[in-house]
Amino acid sequence: MNFKQPEEANGDLLKGLVTGIVSGLVASWVMNQFQATWQKIAEGEERGHGAQSMQQGSPERGIGKILEERGTDDPNDDSAQRLSEYVSEEVFDHRLTKSEKDAAGTAFHYAFGMTSGAVYGAAAEFLPAVTSGAGLPYGALIWVAADEGVVPLLGLSKSPAEYPLSTHAYAFTSHLVYGLANEMTRRAVRSVL
Repeated sequence: MNFKQPEEANGDLLKGLVTGIVSGLVASWVMNQFQATWQKIAEGEERGHGAQSMQQGSPERGIGKILEERGTDDPNDDSAQRLSEYVSEEVFDHRLTKSEKDAAGTAFHYAFGMTSGAVYGAAAEFLPAVTSGAGLPYGALIWVAADEGVVPLLGLSKSPAEYPLSTHAYAFTSHLVYGLANEMTRRAVRSVL
């Protein structure tokens, strides 16, 4: 019996994970810089994190409804802030101040970016085809799965149909920026490792 792995499966999982975490962190920062610039131009304001930050408004289901019933939902919160508030209340029995919510929301956004980067970095080690398109398809996948799927389903944002096309364009473009920055950084870091 031949137990040799296929050639594309000769990657290094640990290097892929480390590379992905680093590239996810960098890509999240680049995405935030892009978003800050977009928001400054489009709205004359800046927010701390997340493509969801333009998807404000209290959802009437899931986590949003739970927070609303507790009187702790703020319609100006984005999904990361809403998740932070929910976790803080459930785990620590603590209502966050505005500054705590902003910091925790930023932390959740970066943690998600690093986790997504780790998944991508590991996948790239064993399925190099995932890097096709310079990370843009991966950024689009995250947008569809997270922003358009899981986030609204959990009640962290309203349903996608409740936001204008411009908000979707902003979120989609932000995730393309994330995907591209993730792949470019992954390539650079992986070449050093």
